[in-house]
Amino acid sequence: MKLGILGTGMIVQEFLEIAPSLHLKKAFILSSERSLEKANKLMKVYHLDGVLTSYDDLLKEDIDTIYVGLPNHLHFSFALKALEANKHVIIEKPIVSNMRELNQLKEVAKKHNRIILEAVTLHRMPAYLDMKKQLDKLGDIRIVSLNYSQYSSRYDAFKKGEILPVFDVHKSGGALYDLNVYNLNFVIGLFGKPLSVDYHANLQRGIDTSGIFTMDYGSFKAVCIGSKDTGAPLMNTIQGEQGTIIIDTPVSRMRQYKIKHDVEEVRTFEEEHAMLYEFKQFKNIIENNDVEKANDYLEISTHVLWALEEGRRKAGIIFDADNY
Repeated sequence: MKLGILGTGMIVQEFLEIAPSLHLKKAFILSSERSLEKANKLMKVYHLDGVLTSYDDLLKEDIDTIYVGLPNHLHFSFALKALEANKHVIIEKPIVSNMRELNQLKEVAKKHNRIILEAVTLHRMPAYLDMKKQLDKLGDIRIVSLNYSQYSSRYDAFKKGEILPVFDVHKSGGALYDLNVYNLNFVIGLFGKPLSVDYHANLQRGIDTSGIFTMDYGSFKAVCIGSKDTGAPLMNTIQGEQGTIIIDTPVSRMRQYKIKHDVEEVRTFEEEHAMLYEFKQFKNIIENNDVEKANDYLEISTHVLWALEEGRRKAGIIFDADNY
C-alpha cells in the first residue's frame, strides 16, 4: 500500500506509531502551512517519503490510498477528491456527516472501482470478534447498555466561548459523533441496523455536549450514553435471560470481557496496538482488491451513519453539511 496521510493531529500521530509495522511501500503526509514544522518532525521520526502542503500535488504522487485523518466536516470533500483521482480511501470515524455525502462517495467509488473503508478499531479487535461467538450463551438478549463518558479539556474552552471543532456544530462535532459513535458501532456491529432510534441530547450552542441514544431491536433495547461534559466509570453490558457480558473499558479498545452464565469467565486477548489490527486488514483488503470484505465493513458504516443522522436530527442538531 502506498499511502497519503491527511493531517498531523493526534489520531494521525497515533497511526504513525504503528505505520512501520505495516511495511508501507510509500508514505507521504499532507500538512497545512501552520503545522508544517510539526509535519517535518513527523517525517523525520517515522521516515516518511515527504511532506506536502498542496492536496493536488499529493494526489499526483505515486500513491494508491488516502487516509483522511482530518476534522469531521472535512472528511467528505477530501475523500471525494481522492476517489475522483482514482485513490482508495480510509476515513476516520465518523465516515462523513450524513447519508447524502456517503451515498455520493459510494457512487464515485463504484464509477472508479475504488474502495472506501472507515477506521473504527472495534470491528477488528480480537476481543470483540471473540465476544460475538459467545452471545449464544446469554440466551435471549433483552438489554444492551453502554456508557462512554469522558470529561473533555476542550469543554473548559467551550464554556469560555472558544469553540474547537469537536464542539462546533458547523464542523459536524458533538458528543454523539465523537464518543457515542463507538457505542453505536459496537451495537450495530453485533446486531445490525435497529428498527428505530432516538437521541435525547444535552444541547449548548446548538451542539450536543452529552446525550442518551436509544435503539429499538424489537425483542431487545439498547441504550448508549456518550458524554464530553461529565466523567463516569466505564461500564458496558449485554444482558440476556441466561447470562451477561461485562466490559469495563472503552469498547473501541476492548482487550478483555467477562461473561457470566453458568460460571464467571474472564477472556483476555493479546495487546497489539488497537489501530494495528484494523490497518493490517485494510492493507490486505486494498492490496488484494477484496471488494467483498470492504463492502461488508461499509455496510456497518452505512447503518451506523444512518443511526447517527436519524438520532441527531430528532434531537434538533443540524450541521452545515445538511444544508443542500
